[in-house]
Amino acid sequence: MISKDNSKLPKLNGLVLAGGKSTRMGRPKDLLKWYGKEQRYYAADLLTTYCDEVFISCRQEQLNNLDIGYHPLPDTFLNLGPLGGILSALRFNRNSAWLIVACDLPLLDTKTLEILINCRDPEKIATTYRSPYDGLPEPLITIWEPKSYPILLNFLGDDVTCPRKVLINSDILILDPHDPDVLMNVNTPEEAKKASQILRIKKY
Repeated sequence: MISKDNSKLPKLNGLVLAGGKSTRMGRPKDLLKWYGKEQRYYAADLLTTYCDEVFISCRQEQLNNLDIGYHPLPDTFLNLGPLGGILSALRFNRNSAWLIVACDLPLLDTKTLEILINCRDPEKIATTYRSPYDGLPEPLITIWEPKSYPILLNFLGDDVTCPRKVLINSDILILDPHDPDVLMNVNTPEEAKKASQILRIKKY
């Protein structure tokens, strides 16, 4: 773990990515209720403990259906998928780091967030986890430092719109998750069924 003075770190904001169209799931993933409330709100509540401010990334047409108390942050970089949400957040506040969490991680737990934050290295452009499924960095649970903004823009200028490719080709800190299940992306009904089964097991 890196020893550091937290008071000198850039402020950490949180962002829940909820602007996807969920075509593979067949229904909006951010509206699924794994814990009795819409996942976009559950994830935002999870981040509130650790972040100065928390926002929900969304498309412009989603604004009317979002609780303004959860600070909707519409994309200003359009049609770029997750990268659009990340860039929009960094543009919104250039001086803050952003803890990005996708809304399709229903198994994400507080320990995973705490490890990421406690191990954060502000000298890197990002601190992230290694996916247990392919060994590559997982961009959708990552702390993106302020210095990542111009680097992301440079990649975008080269037509790179995949945040994972940015991480692979940049100076980052990558961690191994304490539990591989917590990084499970749920994008299809079949994956949702599997996640439900894991959640039931973890409750006992």
